[in-house]
Amino acid sequence: MKQLITASALALSAGMIYKMLRRRRKFSYPEEWQEDGLSENNRISKNGSRPKDSLPVCKPDFSAPDSRKLYVTWFGHSSVLIQMSGTNILIDPMFSEYSSPVPAKMLRRFSRPSVGLDDLPHIDAVLLTHDHYDHLDKRTVKALADKTDRFIVSLGVEKHLRRWSVPDEKITVLKWWESVTVNRVEITCTPSRHFSGRGLFDQNTVQWCSFVLRDDKHTVFDSGDGSIGAHFDEIGKRFGGFDLALMECGQYNHNWHFSHLYPEESVQAAKRVGASLAMPIHWGAFVLSNHAWDDPPERFAREADRCGLDIITPRLCETVCIDDRPRAERWWRKYR
Repeated sequence: MKQLITASALALSAGMIYKMLRRRRKFSYPEEWQEDGLSENNRISKNGSRPKDSLPVCKPDFSAPDSRKLYVTWFGHSSVLIQMSGTNILIDPMFSEYSSPVPAKMLRRFSRPSVGLDDLPHIDAVLLTHDHYDHLDKRTVKALADKTDRFIVSLGVEKHLRRWSVPDEKITVLKWWESVTVNRVEITCTPSRHFSGRGLFDQNTVQWCSFVLRDDKHTVFDSGDGSIGAHFDEIGKRFGGFDLALMECGQYNHNWHFSHLYPEESVQAAKRVGASLAMPIHWGAFVLSNHAWDDPPERFAREADRCGLDIITPRLCETVCIDDRPRAERWWRKYR
C-alpha cells in the first residue's frame, strides 16, 4: 500500500511538473494532445506494483546461428538485443539496479539480468531513443563504450554521451526520418509522442524517437516511449508493415497519458504500423507508475486476442527466433 501511495504521488507530481514546464520546451509533437476518455482503471490484475518474488531469468543464446533469421533477446523494460543479418543491435540498454539517479527502494529492479554487460556479444550499434533514466543509463553507456562500434541516438542525446567521455567518432545523431546503415541493416529514426529531460531545467531539450530496423528480409519497429498519434499511421505507410513491433506497454498513468500508451492502445498502435507480430516491452523490471506489475502484459495479451494480432511474450533474458514463430505464453501468471 505504501508503494502504491508513493507511486501515485510521483505520478501526480510528474504530471504537474511536465505541464508547468511545457512552455519551455524545445522539441514538441506536431499535434496538440486531446484526451480521448480512455481510463487507466481498466485493470485486470489485483496484484501489487512489484512481484512478491524475483521473476525467472533465462540464460540467453547470442549465437544467432542463421544470419538470415531474426533473433530477439529481452532484458526487461525496454532493453532489447536485435540480431539480424549478422548484426548485433542493442536498444535502450539499462542494466543498472535502479532506474533513478540515486538509489530508491521503490525504483529497484525486480530481477537482475542473468548476464552482465561483459557477457554480451560485440555490439555493432547501440540505439538510444531519449534521455530518461530508464532508457539512458550512465553506468551502462560507459561500460558499453569499448564494446560497441557506435551509438545511434536521437538529436540531443549526444550531449550526455560526450559528457560521459564517449568519443565523437562513435556517436551518430539522427533526427526524425533520417537513416544510417550499419553493415546490411538500415536504421531509421522515426517519430514518437513523448517528452525528454533528466532534471527540472532540461525538459524537452532532447528529441525523443522510435526506430525502424530493416534488412533485405525483415523490418522491425521499436516504439520507444510515447502516446498514441498519427505518426503510427505514417510509419506504417512509409515502411509497408513490420515483421515485428516492439511496443511500449507499461508505466502508464492518467496524469501522463499524453506521453505513454495504455496496453490496449499499444496493440492498436502495432496494428496501425502494420505489424504482423508484436511484443510488449517497457515492463517487467521497474515500478514507474501505480498499476499492478503484471497488468501491462495481461491487458496487452487480452487486446491482442480481441484484435487477432499475433504476439510473443518472452521471459526475461530469453532469446527467441522470430522466424520460428514462438508461442506467446502467459508465463507471468505463475508468479503472482
